[in-house]
Amino acid sequence: MVEVVAIVHCRRVYFIIDMIIGVYPLRYFHSFDDRMKAVVQRVSSASVTVISSISKGLMVLVGIGTDDTPADVDILSNKILSLRVFSDVNGTVWKSNVRDISGEILCVSQFTLMANTIKGNKPDFHRAMSFESSRHLYSTFLDKMRQLYVADRIQDGQFGAMMNVSLTNEGPVTFTLDTRKFEYITGASDSSGGRKVGKTLPRSSIPGRPTSIPVTPESALDS
Repeated sequence: MVEVVAIVHCRRVYFIIDMIIGVYPLRYFHSFDDRMKAVVQRVSSASVTVISSISKGLMVLVGIGTDDTPADVDILSNKILSLRVFSDVNGTVWKSNVRDISGEILCVSQFTLMANTIKGNKPDFHRAMSFESSRHLYSTFLDKMRQLYVADRIQDGQFGAMMNVSLTNEGPVTFTLDTRKFEYITGASDSSGGRKVGKTLPRSSIPGRPTSIPVTPESALDS
């Protein structure tokens, strides 16, 4: 249940709706599969088996890819804390972030978010960062979250352990975050004059990233 509700991947917010309606072919994303990810859920409560628990706030599952860096941590942590998923004091929806309501955040490392399930029925986890490296970057992520917010309102599971995670999703409200989105989405208009489509920005525009060859919807279709 948690896997569906909250995930953290630093580099791309999946275009789930666009992919469902066929705007973006799957191969358009082939070069972004090892990014850091995050799915964020609005909850009234969440807990990890006698380790940590929170009341109102966010449940965040964090997945770290092979080439994720502290730059991904910076982008993702800021986005999670700034995302307006709560109502304000007047009951107006989508007006407040977790800091505005003095909410809590429960983070759980989730390497299975990096699974490749396109071929066959057995998940392939080669895009997930190695155990020790991901432990270090995940720790960096937690430190950054506590630095940007109130430290004791950031709770954590047990890295690498088998855990039972429970939560009550309010809504339900679920968001998938991925910082690599900002490398290639500019909101350019479709040539048909209708819906907006993606356009690649140089990876070098994000600190700590090597330069990559831009991928456009047209070139993806031709590949």
